[in-house]
Amino acid sequence: MIHRDATSIAADVNARRLDPLTVVNAFDAVISRRNGELNAVLNYSPDAARSQAHQIRERLRVGEHLPLAGVPVVVKDNVWVCGIRISQGSQLFADFIAPKNAIAVERAKAAGAIVIGIGNCPEFACKGQTNSPLNGIARHPLDPKLTPGGSSGGNAAALAADFAPIAIGTDGGGSGRRPPAHTGTVGFKPSFGAIPYGPGFPEPFWGIATIAPMGRTVSDVALLFDVIAGRDARDPETIDIDARSAIDRSRVRIAFSPRLGLDVPVDDDVALAIASGVDLLSRSGFSISQINPRWPAGLTEASFGALQFAGLAALHGDAFKRDRNLFDPDIAGQIERGLSLSGSDVGLALEASAQVKRAVAALFEEVDILLCPTAPCVAWSVNRLGPTHIGGVEVAPRGHAVFTPFFNHALNPALSIPCGRGRNSLPVGLQVVGPRGSDRMLLSIAKAFETILAGINDYPRS
Repeated sequence: MIHRDATSIAADVNARRLDPLTVVNAFDAVISRRNGELNAVLNYSPDAARSQAHQIRERLRVGEHLPLAGVPVVVKDNVWVCGIRISQGSQLFADFIAPKNAIAVERAKAAGAIVIGIGNCPEFACKGQTNSPLNGIARHPLDPKLTPGGSSGGNAAALAADFAPIAIGTDGGGSGRRPPAHTGTVGFKPSFGAIPYGPGFPEPFWGIATIAPMGRTVSDVALLFDVIAGRDARDPETIDIDARSAIDRSRVRIAFSPRLGLDVPVDDDVALAIASGVDLLSRSGFSISQINPRWPAGLTEASFGALQFAGLAALHGDAFKRDRNLFDPDIAGQIERGLSLSGSDVGLALEASAQVKRAVAALFEEVDILLCPTAPCVAWSVNRLGPTHIGGVEVAPRGHAVFTPFFNHALNPALSIPCGRGRNSLPVGLQVVGPRGSDRMLLSIAKAFETILAGINDYPRS
């Protein structure tokens, strides 16, 4: 039996204690058994994975040291992998073969990672549920009647089902954090610009979307981040990230915000799991105060919606006008709304985004780390766009997504780690947020939190 984490696999393969082909065969056995039920990975080719394993074996033979040697990785279906069909879950791109690797994929493969599959995602990565008319429904490994969330839902389901130890996703509003929260895995939205974006499809999320390292442990996510982060001239928005990661438990200022200072409902089971996890962290030596961000009056997650709708309309409005039946009905509705927006509507959304930046920057003058729920509910029915009720209150379809988008707009790094269980033993996620550029410090403290919370994260994996 091989180790199932990326860090151990890479160490053993580099030391020639483990053959990369053995690694591929071990994960192939799990994928072959469960992917038909879960539909988590697309375009799966065990022969292609074995070919990559042979290449890794040869590179090691000639003396290379590879940080991700032989580690299987799932890449989301909106991130280019050269020579592979990447569709964004859209019939418009049903036959699209990526002509290049995205920089993150290029770096992961150069480090020895093996792309073992493409993670299912909703059309244009613009839904909190992973289904599309082109590629079908991705299902939750703990209960296939439930959704793993979206849009990086195929990635999260693959990780939770043990199809791979790491994955490369994207996050334009929580897509790389909420699915991990629902599946008991780890998802990291780095500081905007920390990881080069592209080459690839144009994004409907202007100036806020990031590549999102995902994994089964914080250590593995940190390993992947170290490989794929860093400036690249091909992406002029990339930035340097502070190399420091040391933390001092006695001095770090941690704030806990149960509802992020928003008037939004949270399910009782989620609130209890989060409060219990924060209490455990506090009893383990961390000083935690309850502090809420100070938002401008009336600001909600919906304040930014016009930007996504306008982005979709700009990219796909002409195709929509020709034949709206080519689109997922939920995405068609978003494009239609985007086409009806005025310049003032978009301007108001941009001002709301700017207000978030200022409010979050002010908060991090007072604290070093912010804790809050990743999502206000556990996973829901695979047949619904979102839960109809949260906290006993009827909610809109985006009611499950109220906490994550703020940190996309603020450009801050944010991580979701497992934090106990809600009803039916379903995972709950704790969101851990830091100042922009503090990515490595954030990952370091999240490792410490993960160790402390291990005792309440004993739900079954698959």
